[in-house]
Amino acid sequence: MSLITVLLVALLFAAWKAPRWVKEIGLAAPVVALLSLLFGLYNAFDALYQTGGVISPGVVFGGLKVCTIPIIYGLLVYLLSLIIRIVRKPRI
Repeated sequence: MSLITVLLVALLFAAWKAPRWVKEIGLAAPVVALLSLLFGLYNAFDALYQTGGVISPGVVFGGLKVCTIPIIYGLLVYLLSLIIRIVRKPRI
């Protein structure tokens, strides 16, 4: 999540100083979030495998709920980049 926050700060800075980079930084946020989700799922499945599957389903679904937080955060950063691009687009 800290990488997504760094991308958010870079997005806000790019909107002010380098508007051409807004699109690339905005697209990087969901990619980083997806990688974070995959690493979290890998670790969760590895822990589940090591315990032999004796973990209750409530704990597993709680972990899956926590794994979705970076995706939501990354998509919000991407949405902000879209809004910035729309506002900064030249008028016809």
